[in-house]
Amino acid sequence: MALQGFSIETQDLTRVFRVKRREARGQSREIVALDRVTLTVRRGELFGVLGPNGAGKTTLIKILATLLSPTSGTARVLGIDVAQNPWEVRRRIGMVSGGESSGYGLLTVEENLWMFAQFYGIPGREARRRIRELLAIVGLADRARTKVYHLSSGMRQKMNFARGFLTEPEVLFLDEPTIGLDVGTARALRTYIREWLDEHPDRTILLTTHYMHEADELCDRVAIIDRGRVLACDAPAALKRGLQGEAVFRLTVDGEGDLGALLANAHGVVRFTAEARDGPTELSLILADEGALVPVLAALQGAGARLLSLEKREPTLEDVFLRLVGRALSEGEADAASR
Repeated sequence: MALQGFSIETQDLTRVFRVKRREARGQSREIVALDRVTLTVRRGELFGVLGPNGAGKTTLIKILATLLSPTSGTARVLGIDVAQNPWEVRRRIGMVSGGESSGYGLLTVEENLWMFAQFYGIPGREARRRIRELLAIVGLADRARTKVYHLSSGMRQKMNFARGFLTEPEVLFLDEPTIGLDVGTARALRTYIREWLDEHPDRTILLTTHYMHEADELCDRVAIIDRGRVLACDAPAALKRGLQGEAVFRLTVDGEGDLGALLANAHGVVRFTAEARDGPTELSLILADEGALVPVLAALQGAGARLLSLEKREPTLEDVFLRLVGRALSEGEADAASR
């Protein structure tokens, strides 16, 4: 349970990047990575920021971790303005970034973590204990004396994860911490994240992810962000309850033609996604009510589509995202990659 007081506060936080236009020399265009973001994160809370690649999640964390300056607005960590007093913020936080290539390649895993512990003044005996414990948790105990340049990218990510928890920071930023890891390792790390916060109730974790199940499993509250704006912020269960008045269905159909255009014009369809695989098309539908399913099925039948399966299910965070953003998370990733 979160304690009283805020660990993180932002007010109208905005970050604009200016990039040169390829087609016009000397000219630039603006990309708004964060657009007037206002958030509060309580002490003891595991707070998630959920969104597709390019939504602004990493920009938010970099500002809070003093790696980027805001264009406008304010951000405070533990009551300290990140722009006015960055060194005091850095002393009290930790950060893990997914896919990060860090560490000194000629040093071993153990030596890298030992060096980092000494930067923070952790006594030798305690540092060795924490290193042993964390390497066992991330599955690198047998690689403690392996030089970092011999590690795979997944193993480096495990080392980075251990490094983030090594100093037991007051606020820990986890930016896509399980990206690129196998399912078993990711599950073990999620378990450790939750247990660590339960054992350190005065600490705070801010987690960014585009894995819906990760946010649902771990977070006390979630902010859904897209194109730099916060679209909703609440507990995962509360966000899903917001869809209880609507009906969520998953259909598999076999047929040709533009099913997307058909559904876009169908009465009672609030949001939908259509994912064509090798053969059948999987449809996710959010309908105004259950009665809207009848005309949808009739429209599909009229277009020559054959219904293979039909399932009504409880709303998920994926459905919440679709309802708010108007597209599936995977579509958002494709958009980001094309920009």
